[in-house]
Amino acid sequence: MTVEHGYFDFSLECDLLVVGGGVAGLSAARRALELDLDVVVIDSVEWRVGARRHIRFADAATNLAQGGLAVVGLADDPTGLIANGPAAGADSVAAHVADTLDAGAGHCDATAVEEIISGGAAATEWLIGLGARFDRSPDHPGVYSRTREGGHSARRIIHAGGDATGAEIQRALEVSVTGVRLLQNARARQLLISGERVIGAVVDDPRGRGVIAAGATLLATGGVGHIYQATTAAAGARGEAIGLALDAGARVKDMEFIQFHPTVLYTRRETGRRLLISEAVRGEGARLVDSRGDSITQGVDPRGDLAPRDIVSRAIATRLRELGEEFVYLDARHLPDFASRFPTITAGLAAAEIDPARDLIPVTPAVHYTCGGIEVTPEGRTCVGGLYAAGECSATGLHGANRLASNSLLEGLVVGKAAAEDVARAKNSGTSWNRASGAEAEAAACEVAEPRPDLSPAQLARLQRAMQKGAGVTRTRQGLDAAAETIRQLPQSVQVLAARTIVEAALARPYTLGCHTWLDAEELEKDTK
Repeated sequence: MTVEHGYFDFSLECDLLVVGGGVAGLSAARRALELDLDVVVIDSVEWRVGARRHIRFADAATNLAQGGLAVVGLADDPTGLIANGPAAGADSVAAHVADTLDAGAGHCDATAVEEIISGGAAATEWLIGLGARFDRSPDHPGVYSRTREGGHSARRIIHAGGDATGAEIQRALEVSVTGVRLLQNARARQLLISGERVIGAVVDDPRGRGVIAAGATLLATGGVGHIYQATTAAAGARGEAIGLALDAGARVKDMEFIQFHPTVLYTRRETGRRLLISEAVRGEGARLVDSRGDSITQGVDPRGDLAPRDIVSRAIATRLRELGEEFVYLDARHLPDFASRFPTITAGLAAAEIDPARDLIPVTPAVHYTCGGIEVTPEGRTCVGGLYAAGECSATGLHGANRLASNSLLEGLVVGKAAAEDVARAKNSGTSWNRASGAEAEAAACEVAEPRPDLSPAQLARLQRAMQKGAGVTRTRQGLDAAAETIRQLPQSVQVLAARTIVEAALARPYTLGCHTWLDAEELEKDTK
């Protein structure tokens, strides 16, 4: 920034700087506290105070997760035999791994899948020990109730509050980090480098611009949903971590794989977050039909409406092109006790004046999850010393070309916890540890360029339209080229940088794989005849 020392409005030092307050960031913060690390957490929104006087990260994406947590081997039912029923046979980690690899369309990192899935039970037990409460089976009160979602071969997904699993996980983690240093309304604007190692970040908050010196920095800010027009993501999902990491020299991978959730409530509103209709609704027996009452997935995949999300979203997009329509329907009218099993969804539908007991639910695919991201190990390490990433902004290799339902909460929990443990090992060994002082971080900040510019509301809307049209459920070279041209014309903010990585990766893969559906002009013309 070429400024004089003393320019900054505040300066902090810590062992671990956590950027983001969802499941990945707070799992890391909590585990770091247990390991006697000095932690600072920053988040870009103003927090609210919960009923028990803990700080609430009310806009964290984790709060929105409905379906549940995919995990095998919990102490209540180590094999899954009770949850699945005697006729179903036992579930296993190996089966969960196989389902994950299948959903990922052959593009997963098999070693990472094995490590993260295998660590799920221990991490979930740790979370339960922090106070997380999951629903119990009405038939077997001693075990957790489990549901099934698309791509899963067994009912292995535990849930809380029916369809409020993320909110319960978020609550438990928020309570667990009471007392940690927190900065609200704060944004990491740049990562600071010294000797090819990240030593902290330049941060803006209501006091002004400051620096935070850290032995390790963890990015956990979520995905890229809000660089598109229609998304299920929380408002903070703007792709900022991708841009920050790239500017610091980290690698990204698999950015073309943007997962579209197939069942999102249709609305004519042009931008903003849409109501997700959880995959668990189909897991309990709801059916996808078109305006004529015909099945969407019959003949497409033997798993029908419970095929992986890329397959179902592609089937919906194909049917909509055939019919020239904007939405299909989810028929849940025959499901008993919908309101008690899915209270969050019921409330959202009521606001739209839809009664799932009487009405068909209009749905369409919308951006849901960023399968790629900052390239990391299963411990969250990037290729840059001192820099970690976890959760949706990262790419461990677990998701491959298409994320298996309810693996995201699992990944954030397992990798966030593992990242803190890796930082503690580095500190205790001393061989790869360098906690900079505030003065060193400030000196590094004085040598870097100004942070990337922010987009105006009009510029952001232009980016969202370009990405929705050019890099949507189905893609053509012409559409991607048009999006790339818009991106070139916009100020190069961190959001635009993230969008550019998506478009470039999509153009570099001119064929369909997982949730990247390549549809060239000739195929599109044939489909619409």
